[in-house]
Amino acid sequence: MASASTNGEIPKGNMWDLDQKLDQPMDEEAGRIRSMYREKKSSSLVILQLAFQSLGVAFGDLGTSPLYVFYNTFPHELKHEDDVVGALSLIIYSLTFIALLKYVVVVLRANDNGQGGTFALYSLLCRHANIKTIANQHHTDEELTTYSRWTFEEHSLAGKVKCWLESYAINKNVILFLVLIGTCMMIGDGILTPAISVLSAAGGIKLDHPKISNDVVILVAVVILVGLFSLQHYGIDRVSWLFATIVFLWFIIIGSIGAFNIWKYDSSVLKAFSPVFIFHFLKRGSHSWASLGGIMLSITGIEALFADLCHFPVLAIQLAFTLLVFPCLLLAYSGQAAYIMQNPGHVSDAFYRSIPVFIVATAAAIIASQATISATFSIIKQAVALGCFPRVKIVHTSKKFFGQIYIPSINWVLMVLCIAVTAGFKNKTQIGLAYGTAVVIDMMVTTLLMILIMLMVWRSNWVLVFSFASLSLTVELTYFSSVILKVDQGGWVPLVVAATLLIIMYVWHYGTMKRYEFEKHSKVSVAWILGLGPNLGLVRVPGIGFVYTELASGVPHIFSHLITNLPAIHSVVLFVCVKFLPVYTVPVEERVLVRRIGPKNFHMFRCIVRYGYKDLHKKDDDFEMMLFDSISIFVRLESKMDCSDSDEFSLDMGQQNTSKSITLNTTEDVESFTADSIVEITDSSILDSVDQYNNDVKAMTSHNGEEDELAFLNRCRDAGVVHILGNTTTKARRDSGFLKRVAIDYIYAFLRKICAENIAMLHVPHESTLKVGQVFYV
Repeated sequence: MASASTNGEIPKGNMWDLDQKLDQPMDEEAGRIRSMYREKKSSSLVILQLAFQSLGVAFGDLGTSPLYVFYNTFPHELKHEDDVVGALSLIIYSLTFIALLKYVVVVLRANDNGQGGTFALYSLLCRHANIKTIANQHHTDEELTTYSRWTFEEHSLAGKVKCWLESYAINKNVILFLVLIGTCMMIGDGILTPAISVLSAAGGIKLDHPKISNDVVILVAVVILVGLFSLQHYGIDRVSWLFATIVFLWFIIIGSIGAFNIWKYDSSVLKAFSPVFIFHFLKRGSHSWASLGGIMLSITGIEALFADLCHFPVLAIQLAFTLLVFPCLLLAYSGQAAYIMQNPGHVSDAFYRSIPVFIVATAAAIIASQATISATFSIIKQAVALGCFPRVKIVHTSKKFFGQIYIPSINWVLMVLCIAVTAGFKNKTQIGLAYGTAVVIDMMVTTLLMILIMLMVWRSNWVLVFSFASLSLTVELTYFSSVILKVDQGGWVPLVVAATLLIIMYVWHYGTMKRYEFEKHSKVSVAWILGLGPNLGLVRVPGIGFVYTELASGVPHIFSHLITNLPAIHSVVLFVCVKFLPVYTVPVEERVLVRRIGPKNFHMFRCIVRYGYKDLHKKDDDFEMMLFDSISIFVRLESKMDCSDSDEFSLDMGQQNTSKSITLNTTEDVESFTADSIVEITDSSILDSVDQYNNDVKAMTSHNGEEDELAFLNRCRDAGVVHILGNTTTKARRDSGFLKRVAIDYIYAFLRKICAENIAMLHVPHESTLKVGQVFYV
């Protein structure tokens, strides 16, 4: 038992302090591996080439809107020809203010190093204010080169907004709720875009064959949809240039024919460029107000454009929209309006009567659907990485383009729901109302998040922020007031889908956080582990044990459960923490942090592997080799350090191909421990272990020590690697409320049962897996 010294010193002991000394956070390891991140500059020719390619990925949805806008604007009859001019004027200024000014000029600049979408905005906010609700985050993660952020003066507007957001827990939850709502609506777009685009394109059959029933058109649309979703697993790498070419021809055709129709039918529609006709249109009463839901469909696809940003530079997207997409859409809508002015009875099929291009329209509709499906996959992957969506299997479909992924389970769910919407509604009007509801809510969420981005990240003048917010919300709330009145006519679909997804995502996030909090509070002291001695009180058998945990410090409870129930443990134990950060990517040279736990003769290490939401976890062979190489480099560098000059030192491994930096605390100040402890150390073996640690580090820094340990590690690897994972069941405590019991015991338990297991997400081989069962009461 530790006792006080004869001169009246305070007794040593304090288990908590000892644990902090033995298992410190990896501040230095993270701080030493910073390297400068430089964005690659592209030549003008490359930018133009990428702008052309972006047509097939980013603009398909927005470009096919002319297929169904006027039909949904005037679904019954055209009461007055001036309504066409008013509707066209609204379309022109919606494309100008929302698509061009808001998104292409402003929102696209709010990308997270080239990543777009709701979660990209959220990650930017999380890096500039402490509002993240992601588990196992540490301030050392902020040392990443991709973790860019600004500092604030306390009394600046940005600083005040930051303090306000961090002061109240409800602010964090509200922002998370907004992000989840936007994500749910984006997934809803992935259901509704293929339905309305393909159904509208298939409707062109009736122009040449008017006797064909609507059921045949629906059947054709369903066949196209089944084919589209069935081919998703092949990816779009091989046909990306074909997609771009088809969409380019589509814009040229609709723009050219639109200009011809203006000249042929009625050039007076060009007066719609005067905003005066908007006020004349809205003054006609409830009929005009109800038409806004159809007009709003002219800007659908702009959110998918932002979500698909990861494939192309911002400048390429801006050039493609400004030079081709925007003028061609204005000409296409103006040409349709000119045709309708002369043929008011043909509103329902005005597109195909004014622009007879059925084959190209069908191909463009398929490409538009593909763009939205890809955007849905991308945003779900981000949500999974940030702990806001159940784990799903993610397949990388391209070796050249990292962002092209395929999620099998989500793909088939989207297909079933898309076919159900197409066959259930049977007409473009109801689908259009549902589509409009999802899009306008998604736009409002983006606007609210952009206000915070402009204040904190860009530190814009409040006048500019107010102008942006007032202009965007005025247009979007106007459209929202129209579509929300038609909830019973189809607008309920995205609301039901969003509500279901919101429950799933929020319960999953809530359950995940509760599991992490339980594991964090039940972790085992490293001091207790060291008190067991080098053999941990067991037989150390040849081999390496990878113990997976969500903890970035401390020893997980599953390990203590394992060693108290089994008579043996592996000769080398590596605690592996795989975590995702609110950044788009973690550079390979900064991905792995390694630290030794305890004396060298314990052969225990901690390895933290960090990923961004864009990164894809490698398969088992590559990952296993990466971890082993990291430990080997750690041991090799550790042996070269001169521990006689300082108590703490670090070395940057920048000269290595896989640059990592390691800090070794070679001596621990045991004398500094005081008696203000909650639990005293009553076993001198713990203090002896600490002393042994100091001696071992000095003794094994020789060249022979390095060779001995590396040879020992290689022998252990040859003996076999076992992956140890927790197979936990999460239950609500008995004193929990009704809602918590339902959320944890039923919804969260069901989601964990059907979602991909950790063994699949981590690509761990089944034949070398050991699961440790436990029950967590949260």
